[in-house]
Amino acid sequence: MRLPFRLLLVSASLTVFPHLAFSSQDSAEPPSATTKPATYHPSFKSLPYGHDTALLIADAQSGAILFSQREEQFQPPASTQKMVTALAAQLYLGKDYRFTTQLEQQGNNVILRFSGDPALSRTQLASLLGKLKAHSGSTIKGDLLLNGSQFSGYEQAPGWPWDILGVCYSAPSSSLSLEHNCVQGALYSNRNVGDTTRVNIPSHQPLKVTTDARVTTKERQKTSHCDLELTDKGSNHYHLSGCLVKRDKPLPLNFAVQDTKAYISQVIKAELKRLGIKLEGSITRDDSAKGKVIASHRSAPLHELLDTMVKDSDNLYADNIAKTIGAKYFKQPGSFANGSKAIKAILKDKANIDLDQAVIVDGSGLSRNNRMTASQMMTVITYLYNHDDTLNLLATLPVSGQSGTLRYRQSIRHKPLQGKIHAKSGSLYGTYNLAGLIKTQSGQTLLFVQMVSNYFPPERDESLPVISPPIETFERALYQGLYQQY
Repeated sequence: MRLPFRLLLVSASLTVFPHLAFSSQDSAEPPSATTKPATYHPSFKSLPYGHDTALLIADAQSGAILFSQREEQFQPPASTQKMVTALAAQLYLGKDYRFTTQLEQQGNNVILRFSGDPALSRTQLASLLGKLKAHSGSTIKGDLLLNGSQFSGYEQAPGWPWDILGVCYSAPSSSLSLEHNCVQGALYSNRNVGDTTRVNIPSHQPLKVTTDARVTTKERQKTSHCDLELTDKGSNHYHLSGCLVKRDKPLPLNFAVQDTKAYISQVIKAELKRLGIKLEGSITRDDSAKGKVIASHRSAPLHELLDTMVKDSDNLYADNIAKTIGAKYFKQPGSFANGSKAIKAILKDKANIDLDQAVIVDGSGLSRNNRMTASQMMTVITYLYNHDDTLNLLATLPVSGQSGTLRYRQSIRHKPLQGKIHAKSGSLYGTYNLAGLIKTQSGQTLLFVQMVSNYFPPERDESLPVISPPIETFERALYQGLYQQY
């Protein structure tokens, strides 16, 4: 597969507001559209021709609708969908749920039973393997079996584009997850124009990257239409080709591990050697393997994982958690399919949130197939707000100008909006979403859902002065208006 250059670049405490005087039995439905609205008229003039924007704003205290537009129109939720996954996980798995990775003995064989722990590190795995010595000495006389039976089916959800599969925000959602299924590297182009670039991957990482990409100038790159491209050669081997504009500093890159079994096997071999443990057999995958538990590693509790998932908008966390929900709810190996169905069933049963008409195919919102309305998303945000005393999920939301994905969001990072907006962002090609709450100048709390799709501004003329992107202008005016008016 060939990946566009733009997709290779590495992307770079909440004050809980007074709770509404609602009981836990209150409906999660958003305020009725028949409620007499206050006067508010946001401007959409800065957005480019052809945009499709759904917007819903409500007063959290009274439930009055302050503004609504296309709130029943299906839109790609992007990563705002992670709040749906977080709510279902908290309601069903519980805040103290932990992923468990087990070391088991089966005769002369040793079994590593993986659970899809999205936070499992190489150090933690090595610590678990180190406990073998105390239990059975420095030799494994049989095989080392990898059990990944916690999940089944696809490791990439329907609707994940082919051209992003090599980058780490689309790392495969696998029960065999380690080090985020991601390897970081760097590409050097501080050479003469026409020379071949140089790539560096840490020596301890069992992933191969080669390059014949050439150093070029910005002018030549533009006229030749030569971009940096990534090809998956299989067996965790990537190849870079095309062109890269000459630069003094290395270009940071990250690569999604495609063959998780091969990657983890190589890591295990290296760690066993470092620990002085000899393996007489081989490392193979056997999802039916079962033995006596001799040691285990438990992840951080779910509420800590959800904080990382939401603030960092981490796709692997979201998809592995969604599959785990499916596994526990249906008592079968988790998958994108049963995870999505379980999330809908849990929210309807435990929160009276009906998402039957929504299209949910993964836990992260990365799939282009997902569809939700602003009204449906508002039911989720409303429920989170009304039940924050028990859920404590508002604290996971990024804060404008302070934390997570909103720390550097230009439209809202500066005063007076700094620290006033707590929301989940969501971005895909042509999509810019926000869902959460804003604390206004008077101390009022407003709930909002912004879903901007079909956003395709014209290319900037580089001969003209730099101006703010249309989405930045729109958001700044929208949220400053809300902050000042209410």
